Amino acid sequence: MNKRIQRLRIALVILISLLVGYYFGVNKVTFDWKNYNPQIAVVNKEPPVELTAVDFAQFWTVWSKIQKTYYDKTKVDPQKMLDGAISGMVQSLGDPYTLYLPPVQNGDFKDGLAGQFQGIGARLMMFNNQITVEVPLVGSPAEKAGIKAQDTIVKVDGKSTAGWDLNKAVSVIRGPKGTDVVLTILQKGAASTKDIKVTRDVITIKSVDGWVKQVRNVDKIKTTDVFKNHQSDAVAYIRLSQFGDDTNKDWVALVTKLMTDINKEKSFKGIILDLRNNPGGYLSDATFIASEFLSEGTSVVIQDSGTDKQTLAASRKGMFLDTPLVILINKGSASASEIVSGAMQDYDRAKLVGEISFGKGTIQQAEDLGDGAGLHITVAKWLTPKERWIHGTGLTPDVSVLLDAKDPTRDTQLEKAIEELVK
Repeated sequence: MNKRIQRLRIALVILISLLVGYYFGVNKVTFDWKNYNPQIAVVNKEPPVELTAVDFAQFWTVWSKIQKTYYDKTKVDPQKMLDGAISGMVQSLGDPYTLYLPPVQNGDFKDGLAGQFQGIGARLMMFNNQITVEVPLVGSPAEKAGIKAQDTIVKVDGKSTAGWDLNKAVSVIRGPKGTDVVLTILQKGAASTKDIKVTRDVITIKSVDGWVKQVRNVDKIKTTDVFKNHQSDAVAYIRLSQFGDDTNKDWVALVTKLMTDINKEKSFKGIILDLRNNPGGYLSDATFIASEFLSEGTSVVIQDSGTDKQTLAASRKGMFLDTPLVILINKGSASASEIVSGAMQDYDRAKLVGEISFGKGTIQQAEDLGDGAGLHITVAKWLTPKERWIHGTGLTPDVSVLLDAKDPTRDTQLEKAIEELVK
């Protein structure tokens, strides 16, 4: 009997302890939430006078409720909340090229234009609310692994990208040299996804590269019937990977060297300008490069902000105004590379060889917002000299050629470009 009473007493003590613990636990959480009052100083909260009046009451209501009642206070970061609010505001435009870039992402973007960063070497964009590859950079780990322009990134390291914005995608995919990232991608026209492992590296972007060679010495092409009687003919090849910080300087240095090499050849046939997988860059660089092949004053691009037009023109005397020219393009050729290609096509100055280009017909203005953040905002659309707007459709090549998927050692597009020059 005494043992039964003793057991009941022990059970009662345990029950009371649990109830007391639960009571104080609940009240402690309630107490913590009621007294959680982070001191956040809101500065510069008055809008400029020219802005449309908007009631921000709901914004502050939501902000306050998150601050006070969200269960995991370690996740409540005012700066991240502000960045997210700004990103959401920008994304409401539905324009994949208008972007808010927090300090880290803005720094990465500038590093890319400057020519060096660590990552997989692919430009990303938002397309149909999905993380999409705008273009893999030439020679990058992404290109070598098989990532292609317009690939949709469905997962990163097994985590779905649904609901991600561009900033998050860039921050997760980029990383130190030597580390791996697995991208689950859906390629255009494919029925199912596939996993591609990419090893990150230091990406050094050399904007301009090129050579002058006789046909018999060109790599990655096969001797076609057209080439049989042209083995001693020479061509120049210029690879332009982006329109970045040092592009114009590097371009002048290269073409000066090429001109010396060209003058040594007895049978020189022309120039191949390779703009494949060139995602663009500075508008001013596009007019600079186009000026190498077009007479001064020739219209290069027309900017259109909806009601106003501004014509940009070739502004210097180029070295190759009369030299036969073929331009290589593909679905990774976008923006400034399409400006150059479109101008040459409109004036019958060059033949375009390859695939339909990306189709980016808008112009962005990059602004630093302070504290390292930046805003890229679409300020106008651009038109070719014949006022074609290729946005969403791209440029159609004069000669359509696909790469040989079964033989990666052969560049059938370069091969066709050389044929066009020597035939």
